[in-house]
Amino acid sequence: MTENILVRNNVNVIGTGAQTIVFAHGFGCDQTMWRYIVPNFIEDYKVVLFDYVGSGQSQINDYDPVKYSDLQGYAQDVLEILDALALKNVIFVGHSVSSMIGLLASIRGGSDYFERIVMIGPSPRYMNDLPEYYGGFEKSDIEELLTMMQLNFIGWASYLAPIVMQNPERKELTEELEQSFCSRDPRIARQFAEVTFLSDCRSILPDATVPTLILQCSQDSIAPVEVGQYLHAHLKNSTLQQMTAKGHYPQLSHPEETTQLIKAYLANM
Repeated sequence: MTENILVRNNVNVIGTGAQTIVFAHGFGCDQTMWRYIVPNFIEDYKVVLFDYVGSGQSQINDYDPVKYSDLQGYAQDVLEILDALALKNVIFVGHSVSSMIGLLASIRGGSDYFERIVMIGPSPRYMNDLPEYYGGFEKSDIEELLTMMQLNFIGWASYLAPIVMQNPERKELTEELEQSFCSRDPRIARQFAEVTFLSDCRSILPDATVPTLILQCSQDSIAPVEVGQYLHAHLKNSTLQQMTAKGHYPQLSHPEETTQLIKAYLANM
């Protein structure tokens, strides 16, 4: 069973440190998105990388549309990976939707699994719920995005990639992201997008106890500044750090700043 889980999620473990740090990718990506960050941690940490089922080199035959119809299915997989590797007290670094997946896993599995959580570009709710909450998207925006994915998957990828990368001078990053989007199974990608953009994790925030760093990117079209401020206000033991990095993928566009802020936070553990 352990071997099946590690194969299912294409789990890779590198580094020799006593403390384990887990990097969890966001929607439309895979573990290669961490390649500029990981070399900065392997000397001091044991680094765990994986792909969610349906992403990267995971076992696509293990994709279950019922299990992955909400974020809890992905949170279950995170806990199963930690159990398969016999890991406790890890540092969990989640990008985008993985921030909430990690939070759900920490609540579901108990705080023994997680010592710290680092959230990069997180959002507990992408859809606006005005006047109480601003998430950045109207329901019609999300419906249009999902319809575009269904009707023209390649067109959707080429449309979305430059908007979310937000580094027009770095065309190679936009092209990489577009290719990453396009490499997904369209059916699975669309369901993951629906699960992500229609999720609402606001009600569980008071249940979270693990100390958390929120890395808020500037000019982020997916998770605007108001979202980071909301999370900080509703998450106990949270630290909010505004980044100079633009866009939603600072681990690609600004790996030095991303690394520095994570290390500075962990140095105070």
